[in-house]
Order: sequence, then structure tokens, then C-alpha cells
Amino acid sequence: MFRTPARLYRVLAIAEAITWTLLIAALIARAVGAPPIVVTIAGGIHGFVFLSYGATAILVAFNQRWSIGVGVLAVASAIVPYATIPMEIWLHRSGRLKGEWRLEETDHPQDRTWYDRTMRWFLRRAWVLVALIAAAVIALYVILLTIGPPGGK
Repeated sequence: MFRTPARLYRVLAIAEAITWTLLIAALIARAVGAPPIVVTIAGGIHGFVFLSYGATAILVAFNQRWSIGVGVLAVASAIVPYATIPMEIWLHRSGRLKGEWRLEETDHPQDRTWYDRTMRWFLRRAWVLVALIAAAVIALYVILLTIGPPGGK
């Protein structure tokens, strides 16, 4: 399903936009009389997908060797409702999503860095990478839920 970085990034960018729609719809529903739990549910779903998108953007940024600025912009695009879609389109059109997962070392000087070697090791063992990213997202999600929703209750 996610055989390329472009495919994974696109799916999460679209999912992030969909969850923005859920959250906005829940806020409107609460404003017109729906129980506040609708915002809690939609907000929880959106928060989880938001964190997943951020983790995906970081992974793809490393794999595609984006500059720090492009990587930060990709992560930050999740803050603005629906901005992940134009971000994905721009990344695709500018060729920044072109290519496969970098599973093998090449002649590129960065391929000899510890973080590229580590990334390749995890990409070759995708189940370990997925488990670690999922555990990190879940842990951060639980910590943020414990702290409370953005803006307080």
C-alpha cells in the first residue's frame, strides 16, 4: 500500500484534511446544540491523525533529503486547516516526492551518516519502524490528552 514515500505522504495529507473537516463540523454542531462530546471525539481523531501526519512528514523528509526548511514547512502545514493538500501538491510538482524508499546505500555522501544508515535499517524492517512510530505517536497523544485540549477546557 505504501510502497513509495509519495503514496504514504499523500494518504496522510488527505487524512489530515478529512479530520480537519470532522473537527470543524463538530465545532459547528456543538454551537447549534449538539452535545460537547462530538468535539471531544472529532478532536481526538484529528489529534491522532495530526501527530501521525507529522511523523510521516519527518520520515519522508529524511528519506527524500528535503532541506530543514521544507521539512518544517511540511510539518507546519498541518496547523492550518486543509494546508496539507496544497503542500502535497507542491511537493509532488516540485519533484520532492519522486523516488522510492532508500533501502540501499548509494554514492551520495549522506548515505554514510549514522541517521541515514539507521533509517535504511528501519526501512528494511518496516514492521519495526511502524511499531516504533505508532508507539511514539500514541505516547505523545496520551501525554497531550493528559495535559488537556488546546485552549483548555
